[in-house]
Amino acid sequence: MGRELALHLAKMGCHVALSDINVEQLARTKEMLVGYDVKVTMTVLDVSDNDAMQAWADSVMRDHGKVNFIFNNAGVAFSSTIEGASIEELEWVMDINFWGVVYGTKAFLPLIKNSVKQSEVTSDNQDDQPRQFKEHGHVINISSLFGLTAQPSYSAYNASKFAVRGFTESLRQELNIQKCGVSATCIHPGGIKTNIANSARGNDSTSTVGMPTGDKAIRSFNKLLKFDASEAAWIILHATATNQQRCLIGNDAKMVDAIQRVFPSHYSQVINDITQLSRKLKPRRNNKRSDKTSTAP
Repeated sequence: MGRELALHLAKMGCHVALSDINVEQLARTKEMLVGYDVKVTMTVLDVSDNDAMQAWADSVMRDHGKVNFIFNNAGVAFSSTIEGASIEELEWVMDINFWGVVYGTKAFLPLIKNSVKQSEVTSDNQDDQPRQFKEHGHVINISSLFGLTAQPSYSAYNASKFAVRGFTESLRQELNIQKCGVSATCIHPGGIKTNIANSARGNDSTSTVGMPTGDKAIRSFNKLLKFDASEAAWIILHATATNQQRCLIGNDAKMVDAIQRVFPSHYSQVINDITQLSRKLKPRRNNKRSDKTSTAP
């Protein structure tokens, strides 16, 4: 989604500062932005390194002069039971998924607020009027549908995405009170077509709770990633432009959110029942398709 966000922003004439831990992917994204009349800079960055994040923020200011938006998009997945996970593995997920968001927000929020403040419209009766700005700023943090409900074998991922949700919702309230022209949105994507499944880590402990392991787990994970990343990026940008408090992407995220609201204490059982029913009906649907094909003239 980060690459698609960069492409859409460039098409709209926004200057873009890219970062990624993978230098090859980073260079490919920058190459795709060639031809747009915007300034593009790139930095190889480990978001779990606070000093590196602060240094990137400083370099963005030097190169671009101001900052209006930060998209904290980096994320990893890890599947394991809680008993089967090491502390180091849990820390790896939290360092990237949660602390990466915290570091990005802390490094860039003061820059965003200052950039917006410089666009403030002054008037003789400023005390009697709400503050007005020619520009606005936004912090966009990526949570997940797993930040709405918890799932077995993804405790670290659940914890990180719930943490992002709480952090971002608190931040938004603070910014609203400050009336500083800056806001925040928490994004809850469902299954988006990205490489997260292929780069996920896990171990065989998930078999003890009936979950697949190894290559089968990756294939099962990829089957859930159906929503187009480009469309997801547009939805994120629309949510930002309309200052939505949170944004659900995909029918799966919307369904899970609805189930959690209706069954806050029993959503896990409801979701499990729906999943089991879907698995039972799938062979029947496939058989019906086969019958139609075999009888077609």
